[in-house]
Amino acid sequence: MKQYIFLLFLTPVILSGCKKFLEEDPRGQIVGGNAITDVTSLDAALTGAYKGVTRTWSRGFLNSSTQAFSMGGDDLTTLAGGNKAAFRELDQFEVTASNSHIAMIWNGCYKMIQGANNVIGNAPHIKGDPAKISEIKAEAHFLRALGYYWLVRGFGAVPLITEITDAVTPELLAIQKTQPAEIYKVIEQDLLIAETTLPDSKRDPGRPNKGTAKALLADVYLTEAGWPIKDESKYALAAAKAKEVIDNKALYNFGLVDLNVLWAGNATAIGTREEVMAFHTSENYGGSTNSMAGAPTIPAEEGGWEDYQAEINFFNQFPAGKRKDITFHTLFTKADGTQVPWQNSISGHPYYAKFRIEHNERWYSSMPIHIIRYAHVLLIYAEAQARSAGTPNAEAYSALNAVRERAGLEELTSLTGPAFADSVVNERAWEFAAEGTTRWFDLQRLEKVEEANANKNAADLKPIGTITKADYWFPVPLTDANINPNL
Repeated sequence: MKQYIFLLFLTPVILSGCKKFLEEDPRGQIVGGNAITDVTSLDAALTGAYKGVTRTWSRGFLNSSTQAFSMGGDDLTTLAGGNKAAFRELDQFEVTASNSHIAMIWNGCYKMIQGANNVIGNAPHIKGDPAKISEIKAEAHFLRALGYYWLVRGFGAVPLITEITDAVTPELLAIQKTQPAEIYKVIEQDLLIAETTLPDSKRDPGRPNKGTAKALLADVYLTEAGWPIKDESKYALAAAKAKEVIDNKALYNFGLVDLNVLWAGNATAIGTREEVMAFHTSENYGGSTNSMAGAPTIPAEEGGWEDYQAEINFFNQFPAGKRKDITFHTLFTKADGTQVPWQNSISGHPYYAKFRIEHNERWYSSMPIHIIRYAHVLLIYAEAQARSAGTPNAEAYSALNAVRERAGLEELTSLTGPAFADSVVNERAWEFAAEGTTRWFDLQRLEKVEEANANKNAADLKPIGTITKADYWFPVPLTDANINPNL
């Protein structure tokens, strides 16, 4: 059956909270073969593809739906009452198809895939500089892979669409799901194209380079080694690909930066070497402003929205030191100047300081949304090398300890292979706490969702019912499931 892009998936989703700045910007939205005639319009179509995931209140990753998507982990929770019902569904494994947060990611990824398909399909027919056309096409392959990677981990079997369409057809209305193993093949193929053709340097912050494609491919291989694919041969591939990035970090301009810079909440945190891949935002244009930071992570005592907080056991088990101090906000200052420790606060939870900004009363900022940080690359290599070889080598220790040293923790030495791998998984939990990119997906691939949600603190929300593998994936959003019974 011929495959078509889902225009059906792109219905805007409006979240609770501030609904200011909902206007759409048509710039860059070039669709259809007739609209793309030269390199300039092909490049404009590529720019438009990013808008699939960078529309603050319509779709994508620029608000706390990214945290909601990952609330099945043990690092994130939400309020037990109030207007956070859609967050609670995800935290308590009672996700309905009408959940606005899963629709935000679903719609964003498919809109990005639509834009990427438009570029990939039109590129062979464009006259102009072949090298420039190849670079544009390679970037589109990267974006398509990124979109499918989030979809396959979030929803399991999903429709696989790799061709251009600009109309709803009967075939589209009856399209079937494709199983994860086939989706991963397309992701790998796209990233192999991207890493071959993308330049060594990013042409702009917020765009991928060759190292970005290699880093995402390393993460994909690491995931494929676990559930549901369970191809352990991928561990060696993950280690090798991550090592290529580490060995060429200067070429790709990647590296660790001080945590005080990374989470400064101001302009110094934008475009750092830590950003292997990040979506850039703008507080000056409300349609693509960051609404994950600031008010969504501020407690009621400070006038915040309180979308997400830290789970108490996770906070208690987090290693003391510089990183913990920077990660969490635990003493809340009320308008009258009095201070309240988190234990005596209205919510009774610590909050995340890493997402505080200079003007915390705001819900909008220009902070980047980190999708892959250089710390990811180091920890992918460390875990994958140890699991593939059975024991960590000196370079795996060096990668792990570089992240720990920055965090203010002591070096690890002389661990068995399994103990070392477990230490890396724990390090990933702490390093990427609440970012939405890591912990939930680690628990999935390692089949530890049930374990992580057992024995919760009495003050945290509990799963409703027994967690099974069916809870590892979300239902197809209601709008599309109603239109197509095959979904």
